[in-house]
Parts: sequence; structure tokens; C-alpha cells
Amino acid sequence: MDRLHNTIRPYAWGSRTAIAELTGRRPGSEPEAELWMGAHPGDPSRLDRGDGLVGLDAVIAADPEAELGRPTVERFGQTLPFLFKILAAGEPLSIQVHPNLEQARAGFADEESRGVPLDARQRNYKDPNHKPEAICALTPFTGLCGFRSPAAAAELLELLDVDELAPVVGALRTQPANEALRQALVQILGLAAADAARIVPRAAAALREAAVAAEKAGDHERAVELADYADVEKSFPGDVGVLAGLLLNHVRLVPGQALYLGAGVPHAYLHGLGVELMANSDNVLRAGLTPKHIDVPELLKVTLFEPQAPAVLRPEPVPDGHGEQLYPCPIDEFRLSRYQGGTDRIPTETPQILLCTAGTVELRDATGAQLTLRPGESAFLPAGAPAPEAVGPDSTLFRATVRL
Repeated sequence: MDRLHNTIRPYAWGSRTAIAELTGRRPGSEPEAELWMGAHPGDPSRLDRGDGLVGLDAVIAADPEAELGRPTVERFGQTLPFLFKILAAGEPLSIQVHPNLEQARAGFADEESRGVPLDARQRNYKDPNHKPEAICALTPFTGLCGFRSPAAAAELLELLDVDELAPVVGALRTQPANEALRQALVQILGLAAADAARIVPRAAAALREAAVAAEKAGDHERAVELADYADVEKSFPGDVGVLAGLLLNHVRLVPGQALYLGAGVPHAYLHGLGVELMANSDNVLRAGLTPKHIDVPELLKVTLFEPQAPAVLRPEPVPDGHGEQLYPCPIDEFRLSRYQGGTDRIPTETPQILLCTAGTVELRDATGAQLTLRPGESAFLPAGAPAPEAVGPDSTLFRATVRL
């Protein structure tokens, strides 16, 4: 068992308090957005096996089979196939889409062949991997996920009573679903900056008025949804992403609930603290709510233009899993589960990262090794390590590993 020393990334949308409060620290002056756990070369975790802190990526590269196990290496290659995070959204993240594996490989190879630097602002593909992901709420968590039905999107846009959006509504009302959603997104993203600066504040004001009306009518859930859409404009005034977000489903998670997001599904996280697990990639195509690069043609190539309701995941007990509760995700590169309280036996057939998010967890194995984890602290267990017991009344321990 190796304690991990992890990096917190200070993106502008991060919370100034959430990760600090989780870890029992005094909040700093900068936003804290993501705490990374894993072997991604962008910010690998570090561990100490007696010679000082060394990156987990370097430890794995020195002996992949010893750290990952032969089955994992044969199935996924010589690096940890997942990236684990604590994500703290104080403001909305960009509306984004992730490529599938074939698209990522092709996009990465193309940009490499054209000599686009990895750190270039216009770079779309940072690596040749896909990025399916799951987010599990630690606090009430709000997001946008997947396209609404064209009819529902048209109804919401009509509510705004903005004449300039009539062509978007027309496409949603008259075209087949996939083409309707594609045309609507293209038209919104194609708005001139001057037009967006005029339209977006009017749309936000109309949403706020509709939220007040819904609350007066006793429809609290609808009022919250409309207010959440309107609040996005406070962080991104004049941004076409405010309008693009209206094409997406609104979702609110309570602590313990999760979402799985596959390739091509547009989404944005608006507010909350969560545990995020994904394939080991940093590939993002953006559609708005960001000052970063937006490549509309490439975005359209990877976006799945299909209406779909968000599939909220709840943890399911694993038969004979010694207290393990699994979040069922249709992906092999990662597997997300949790343990809550008591004494639980952690299997070690595969490489894994254990993260404490509540209480105190004592890890003890048959060799006498012990490791204490407090909220926000994590450990790496190589494949084949002695299986530890996790002891911690009133604790929560998340487990990130692979599925073979």
C-alpha cells in the first residue's frame, strides 16, 4: 500500500472552499478545481518507496507487470488505464464532448503529423485515448447531460420569446430528431458575437421570469431547473453556450448518485463536489461556456446527436463483495465502487486507487502493514498486493480499478 501525494489543479471554474473543507484545510486564495489521482503524465500522483517521492507513471513504467498485473497489461497496455479525480465546480464547466477511441487515435495522429504542439491553444487531442467518465456526487450536484428531445428543446426556447431563435425552433420542430439537434446546435454556435451579446441576456431574463412563475404555480422542480439554466449566464454573459445548454437535459444528483457519460454525449457540470473516474485521457471538444479553444467542425464530428435522458446510477451491492457497492458502468478501463463503514476486505487482483471521502479508514493487511486515510487522502495498491481490510465506522471509501 502506497500513500499518494496528489496535485490540485486551479482552474478558474473551481471552488475556493469545497476541496479545502473536504480535506480539513483552510481555504486558499485560488480556486481548486480538480485533485488528480493516477499516472496521467499531465499531473501524475507521487509515492515514496524509500527513495523520495517518485511519479506513479515512472513507477509503473519501471515494471508494468509488477504494478498492474499481467492481465491488465495484456488488456490495456503498460500504463494505468484510468484517471481518478475529486472535482469541485464552483462555477459551470464548459459544455464538452469526448471522442471515442477511433476518433481520438485519428485526431491525435493528425495533429502530431501537422506538428501542432501539445500545449498549443488550438490543440484538440492531447493523447490518443478516449475519455468515457463517471461522476459520483459527494454534495448536491447539478449538471447538464445529453440532448433533450427536439420537442422539449423547442418548447423551452419558445418560452424565451426571442425572435432571433425562431430558426432554431423551426429546425427542432420540423426535422428528424438527429438532424434537428445538429441544425439547432450549428445555428446557435454560429451566432455572431454581437448577436449573442444581445440575445443571451434577454434569454436569461426570460428564464428567471419563467422560474418565478413556475414557483408561484407550485412547480418547484421546474422552477429550480429554469433558474439553474439562467444562472449560467452570470458566469458567462453573452456566451452562446448559455443557449446551447438549453438543448441539454438538466440533472440534479443527491450525494451517492452518479452519472455515466460515454463518447459523444454533450455535458456540462454546473455546481457541486464529486468523485470522477475516467479513462486515462484529457481529450475535450468544447461547445461553449469557456474562454478556451472551440473547434466547431471537429466538435460536430464527435458529437452524438441523439436525444437521451440522463441515466442516474445508484450503487448496487456486489454479491459476496464484502460490503462493496458497485456503480455499473459499461466500460472496462475503469470500475467505480465504494465501501461505507464497518470492516471490509478489499480484493487486489487488479491495480487500484482507494480514496477516503468521509470519516477515517484504517487499511491493514496480513503482513502487518497499515495505512490511515482521512478525507481527501488516497492510496495505490498494485495488482497482487496482500488484500487489506478497511476498517472505519462512519467512513466512506471509494475504489477505482479496472474490469477484466
